[in-house]
Amino acid sequence: MSATQSKTMAALWMAGWLSLMLVMAVAGRETTRELSVFQIMEVRSVIGFALLLPIISRAGGFKAVATMRLPQHLARNGVHYFAQLGWFYALTLIGIGQVVAIEFTMPIWTAVLAATFLSERMTLWKIAAVVLGIVGVVMIVRPATSEINPGQLIALGAAIGFSISMILAKSLTRTESALSILFWMIVVQAVVGLLPTLAVWIWPSPRLWGWLFVIGVCGTFSHYCLASALRHADATIVVPMDFLRVPLTATAGWLLYSERLDGWTVLGAALILCGNLLNLKPVPPVPTRAQ
Repeated sequence: MSATQSKTMAALWMAGWLSLMLVMAVAGRETTRELSVFQIMEVRSVIGFALLLPIISRAGGFKAVATMRLPQHLARNGVHYFAQLGWFYALTLIGIGQVVAIEFTMPIWTAVLAATFLSERMTLWKIAAVVLGIVGVVMIVRPATSEINPGQLIALGAAIGFSISMILAKSLTRTESALSILFWMIVVQAVVGLLPTLAVWIWPSPRLWGWLFVIGVCGTFSHYCLASALRHADATIVVPMDFLRVPLTATAGWLLYSERLDGWTVLGAALILCGNLLNLKPVPPVPTRAQ
């Protein structure tokens, strides 16, 4: 479904995405201490479905989420499910700041895929935004200073999966509403994860139920924010805005879990911010060829 192209609106929706994903990273760290990742993902889908029902009702019922592109929804959400599974599992192996930092190799793949399959225009400013963001991430992670942890490889695999999911989501926004995209994400992932969840189910404690509810809320409405942002701007504009999640998560890791926050992290965050500012520069019109 078409929407007015606006970098300002995209930035506002991405602010919602950033806030919710930051909270979900902390909740994910807390729940993975005791529960299986399969169980966390399934409970998240069930809670998300319950939260979505009133919104669907106000939008006119299930006809509001009817789709003619079910195969694309299945492909997008199958890929996203396993990427999210890897993301949660990586939280059990390495720090949350590092998980999110590695996740931000995603714009490399997203930019290439968007230019290849969605015919999005790669300008000099977009390329500079991605390069500065990636350099900032490398400064925060500094992989050359220690052995590569299996958690880092899992996080990298998740990043590639997220980039494919992002491109498929952008393609869906051309005909589907944000509500429809979110509804099918929850339904598909709930079905995919049901049997693995039943095999590992344990009853959560009251404290964990609180964290699971937080994951359900954040996991549901963060993707509504992301889908809405993608309706207002190209993926190559939206994704570099998400770089700000790296310094934000690194700060949360330092405050809550005593994870490192040093000069390199601050410098990396500054480069990420510069990349985002460059990305907001207006795109010059493509010159028309004289007849």
